[in-house]
Order: sequence, then structure tokens, then C-alpha cells
Amino acid sequence: MRISIAAVGRLRKGPELELVNDYLKRFDRAGRPNGLGPARILELEDRKGGGREAEAVLLAGAIPDGAIVAALDERGKTRSSPQFATLLQEHADDGVRDLVFLIGGADGLTQELRQRADHLLSFGPMVWPHMLARVMLSEQLYRAASILAGSPYHRA
Repeated sequence: MRISIAAVGRLRKGPELELVNDYLKRFDRAGRPNGLGPARILELEDRKGGGREAEAVLLAGAIPDGAIVAALDERGKTRSSPQFATLLQEHADDGVRDLVFLIGGADGLTQELRQRADHLLSFGPMVWPHMLARVMLSEQLYRAASILAGSPYHRA
């Protein structure tokens, strides 16, 4: 199952980008035996400054046909890492070809995108910068693949 992270904005060279790239490489290696991966980042920029509505158009355009959509949103459901791993494995076992995670810009996602999502996920009640959300999601993808592979990375 291919994984895409469609995110508003671009990560510049620096520690966040290095972490995302590292965790996604690890995810690709650990996830393949369980049908997970490859993973990729789709960086979307609203160069005309149309705000949340214009960002929503870009994000919606990044969703492959038939994909399962998981939107990161502060109002979403929190899951433990093992629950997140199970969610990924269930979709892979069901033959889902594409799973796309949506990360909005500074103003979040539109109501229409939240309604379109199959899953609304939250990293907790705190609001996180959208650039850090990419790092956190990438790490959780790797952690999920490690859990499914029986790796000692996740210690619960």
C-alpha cells in the first residue's frame, strides 16, 4: 500500500527535513514485508495566497482515485501507536492501494476536506506546527511498521 503525505508548504533544508527523510526511509524498509510502502511527501504551495480554500483545492488534487484519506486535525481521534499500526495493516490487508495523509497549512483544513476524510487523526489536544506534524507522522509510520514487524523499536 502506497503512502502519501500531502502537506501544505515546503520544508527547507534543516533538521525537520532530515528527520522526515530518515523516518520515511526506515518506514520503507520496515514496512515492505507487511505490504506497506513506499512512502512519499507531496509538498503543495498556494503561490497566489488564496488561503485555506485554495490549499484545500491543492490537497484534494493530491488524493489518488480510490485512496483512503486520513486528515490530521486537532479535532480528530487520538490513537495509540499500536492502534495506528493496526489501522495501517487493516487497510493493507483489505487491498487498499493508496493511503494519503493530509496536513493543512497554518489555518488547518476546510470542513469539506475533514468531511471527505475516512479518518480524522489527532496528535492530541495541543496544536502542532504543520512542519513538525510531518516529522511526527513520519516517525509514527516508521513506528507502526516496526510494531508490525515485531521490532524492539516500540517499547510499550
